Amino acid sequence: MKKILLTVVSLLMIQTIGWAQNQYIHCGTLIDGTGATPQKEMTVVISDKKITEVKKGYLTPPNGTELIDLKDQTVMPGFIDLHVHLENETSADNYLKRFTLNEADVAFDAVVYAKRTLMAGFTTVRDVGGSGVNIALKKAIKAGKVIGPRIYTSGKSLAITGGHADPTNGYKRELMGNPGPKEGVVNSVEDAKKAVRQRYKNGADLIKITATGGVLSVASDGDGAHFSEKEIAAIVEAAKDLGFHVAAHAHGDEGMQRAIKNGVKTIEHGTYMSEETMKLMKQYNAYYIPTITAGDFVAQKAAVKGYYPVVVAKKAAVIGPKISDTFGKAYKMGVNIGFGTDAGVFPHGENAREFELMVEAGMTPMDAIVSATKTNAFILEKSDQFGQLKAGLFADIVAVKGDPLKDISVLKKVSFVMKEGVVYKMEDE
Repeated sequence: MKKILLTVVSLLMIQTIGWAQNQYIHCGTLIDGTGATPQKEMTVVISDKKITEVKKGYLTPPNGTELIDLKDQTVMPGFIDLHVHLENETSADNYLKRFTLNEADVAFDAVVYAKRTLMAGFTTVRDVGGSGVNIALKKAIKAGKVIGPRIYTSGKSLAITGGHADPTNGYKRELMGNPGPKEGVVNSVEDAKKAVRQRYKNGADLIKITATGGVLSVASDGDGAHFSEKEIAAIVEAAKDLGFHVAAHAHGDEGMQRAIKNGVKTIEHGTYMSEETMKLMKQYNAYYIPTITAGDFVAQKAAVKGYYPVVVAKKAAVIGPKISDTFGKAYKMGVNIGFGTDAGVFPHGENAREFELMVEAGMTPMDAIVSATKTNAFILEKSDQFGQLKAGLFADIVAVKGDPLKDISVLKKVSFVMKEGVVYKMEDE
């Protein structure tokens, strides 16, 4: 099979050509991202980054208009992953790298991970925690300097002292110092407000808090509640003033309940979510971002001696396998569910494995696709920009050779990727 990875060969060509060229895409099957019945033999018309028409039948393009033939493929909106970490990727020496990599090293790695993510069909991501390189990466992609998905990022996550996102966990005492709001460590209502405003100043798009302990941090607590309700309320209030939503990493039930009751929009992981908490999710219209792939991956690696520090491996072996079961129960109860993977915890570019695991846990293939398109665009409050194949929205389009409603695993083999009208990947036999 001959693979043409970039129709537009370089960023220089993208800048030279511009965005005004009209394009017609002939789609064998079209899934529009809304959950509607798939349509056969459709044409998508694109002009100046956006979809202008979605029409029945294979329309003949005017002279000089590019025709992209996907008659043998299923065409969908570009996927959206609401939980990635583009600054790093799992490895056996990952904990050592925080002492050996410079910021420039992290940035170059992030460029590689971003491109890999786009090529997997994810045209938009929410990066929920890093050192701040993620903010620079967002800007570089938007400016056309490097290739990657559209990024919405929290910058540095917020934690309590010793919490999951305390950047000095595991350090010897001479290196720990006393990180505070500037570094994303919060221990009071005033700290909370200052930390949110610092993220705004740094160029973030949203706020991420670690409402409980976590799996991969070098700390014994994996699920205890970490913020007080007053601190969470202050974070949400300060975020709302700046037009931000708040995402909460949470494994333990008490931490989830505190977050939901005080206005957090998304709960990430949700491992020990009780039925009571699921009811609260529905009551407060919060969204669950399950990250089943990460749970599955860390459980496997916990059995590999030396891959994680002992304190981490113990947590991973217990917490990791539980996420799938929790997800299945939440789906059956009608909890609002978005799509997020925690890519970086496992290798970037394997994000579509999440679709498989969601379906294995009981979700319908169509609902899984909608979670990564229409639903996630709604969570980001960008439904007027992307998430559907609809006139007026950005031409973020992916395709696969197969029927994902019959075999969801075909989404792991995306053959066509377009973002804002530019083709980045097209495989041709």
